[in-house]
Amino acid sequence: MQAYAAGAVEAAVTSQLIYKHWMNTLMSYCGPYTFESDYCQRLKAYITTNLQWMWEQIESQPNFPYWHQVHLALLQLKGLEDSYNDQLSFPKGPFSINPFGFLLFQMGGDLEDLESALNKSSQTRPLGSGSCSALIKLLPNNKELLVSHDTWNTYQSMLRIMKKYNFDFSMSSTDNDLLPGGTQAFSSYPGSIFSGDDFYILSSGLVTLETTIGNSNPALWKFVQPTGQVMEWLRNIAANRMAATGKQWAEIFSMYNSGTYNNQWMIVDYNLFTPGKTDIDEGLLTVLEQIPGLVIYTDKTRELLEKGYWASYNIPYYVEIFNASGCNELVKKFGPWFSLDQNPRAQIFRRNQTAVTDLDSMVRLMRYNNFKEDPLSRCDGCNPPGNGENAISARSDLNPANGTYPFGALRQRPHGGTDMKLTSYGMFSEFGMLAVNGPTWDQVPPFQWSTSPYKDLLHMGHPDTWTFKPIKVAWSP
Repeated sequence: MQAYAAGAVEAAVTSQLIYKHWMNTLMSYCGPYTFESDYCQRLKAYITTNLQWMWEQIESQPNFPYWHQVHLALLQLKGLEDSYNDQLSFPKGPFSINPFGFLLFQMGGDLEDLESALNKSSQTRPLGSGSCSALIKLLPNNKELLVSHDTWNTYQSMLRIMKKYNFDFSMSSTDNDLLPGGTQAFSSYPGSIFSGDDFYILSSGLVTLETTIGNSNPALWKFVQPTGQVMEWLRNIAANRMAATGKQWAEIFSMYNSGTYNNQWMIVDYNLFTPGKTDIDEGLLTVLEQIPGLVIYTDKTRELLEKGYWASYNIPYYVEIFNASGCNELVKKFGPWFSLDQNPRAQIFRRNQTAVTDLDSMVRLMRYNNFKEDPLSRCDGCNPPGNGENAISARSDLNPANGTYPFGALRQRPHGGTDMKLTSYGMFSEFGMLAVNGPTWDQVPPFQWSTSPYKDLLHMGHPDTWTFKPIKVAWSP
């Protein structure tokens, strides 16, 4: 009842935003007039079969904690959609979920890979398209630990809601122990019951975040199947709720790998950090990478302590993942732009992270884009050579439409860094963070719909000019 009610209440207070966000981002996706009707039928069959398989697990293992949490997440989604449609009725048994309803809000990342796995003729994601920057930074003498994330997304997605859920859920229907991650603060969107960015501050003491690594090896799509697997958004929710440590989070998330929304996840355990303490052995940072058929995770505490930072920018860290996902072939074809160490963001992070000494300087780095002046933003084979994609917070809308670019990610498009979130040891215990919405305008012109090449794209509810400054996110007790 609590899960269903949570969805119902959220829809009741955000229904206008949900409508606008749907119109801006999903109105034409597998709608009645889509030209991708064959793909949409394959997608509908895939989703329906996957939901049916999950229901079989929920019914056959009702006391198993994992499936209990999946059930609660689906109930929350059901409450959200029922409330929006003004059809509240608490389901007593298995219930149906519209494959092309608000489930699509949850599956945004999963859909990017399902489009390839199910042979959609027109791909949503251009080759090399970045999807988020992240930085974990230890200040000198370990006096503070900062964790920050930039979402990279289409500009039509910029209706945002900062959310805090406080659930008194038990681990299972027969276990009265409360969830370690029952309270969560995260950046999110209208109609979404998880972050999607992803950036979470959890009552377990964990902060979890990711950047997308994708998959460029078509041979791996055979591992994406509708049965025996759970979509990434649901595995994400289950791990965030159930895990008390980074290792537990990785173990739970690895179960039932769907091979969709393939990301590098970073799990920071603030329980193991004390300002000024330098004798941390392990457990502070766990790094997980997922592709179809393979998940690898290891403890990266020592590397964080030795380097002073961990940067993430859509390139796999683990060699096995890098090669299996086809990144080695992309390096051969397009050069070091696709490499782990020589990618523009890798070099900018390596050079600029030493200037981070406090919250303000961390914000400046995460909003950094000086592509016309910075030599590290230059692109071989591009004309003009400076490229708005090659920065910590991208501004691909500023690339000239008539330029020359070697692959799709570097072209002009309504895509870039759409926000920044930052937490610290000093803020996380109160679920606090600094956050700013909209494309960066620190060193480049602000984004303005009415003067951009994209003024005709639907952007209901958006301000015209995006000149927002970071705010401190605080919550009532």
